[in-house]
Amino acid sequence: MGVGNDSRYIKTRSFDPFPFPDATEPLKADIRAVAEELDAFRKARQAEHPRLTLTQMYNVLEKLKAGAPLEAEDTRIRDEGLVLILKELHERLDALVFDAYGWPRDLTDEEIITRLVALNKERAREEARGLIRWLRPDYQKARAGLAAPVQPVAAQDSMALVVEAAREQKPQFPAGEVERTAAVMAALANAAGPVDAASIASGFRQGKRAEPQVQATLASLARMGFASSRDGRSFMFRRVA
Repeated sequence: MGVGNDSRYIKTRSFDPFPFPDATEPLKADIRAVAEELDAFRKARQAEHPRLTLTQMYNVLEKLKAGAPLEAEDTRIRDEGLVLILKELHERLDALVFDAYGWPRDLTDEEIITRLVALNKERAREEARGLIRWLRPDYQKARAGLAAPVQPVAAQDSMALVVEAAREQKPQFPAGEVERTAAVMAALANAAGPVDAASIASGFRQGKRAEPQVQATLASLARMGFASSRDGRSFMFRRVA
């Protein structure tokens, strides 16, 4: 919660674990096109009417969707913001997103939430098996510590260059909770046997400084059933059937 009883948005709790659709490339292109059209439309309305705000436009949009009567100020906002066109753009975008999920287009809000919760649990089981559906692979894999392998160094290079290259190729241990968990899970999944926090931390640039965070993540994974340990120090990845 925020100040008093105000809600507070926490990225690692809301955005990071959100089960986005695993859409086809053509659908992604269609969604992108409509989203860009929507963004350009809103900017154009505000450029033509500088006092018009997005909050005003969307408040009127909600009234239109609910069939509520409009007051004089609402009518002005509807006309200046061309809110009926805004409504149409959102309906087109919603339809494409439903298609991306493979869901019917007439689901209620409650049905959507139920399906998202179920999909979130399904994705968690997939990630426990090592399958991660990256939203932005190049960006997210790097943050999760899944960097590209070290390239071989020519034989004539000095040992100092080899050591420096190896150090530079080590990824940073992620700061975000979700990325940190993914990095530790990946290390466990790729290990040939039990590993401890020190072994995993040595694979990151922070080295020993990352050990406490690695140990905490390992303990958390063990509590959730994604890792097992006999002594609380060495852990193994538990593969879900």
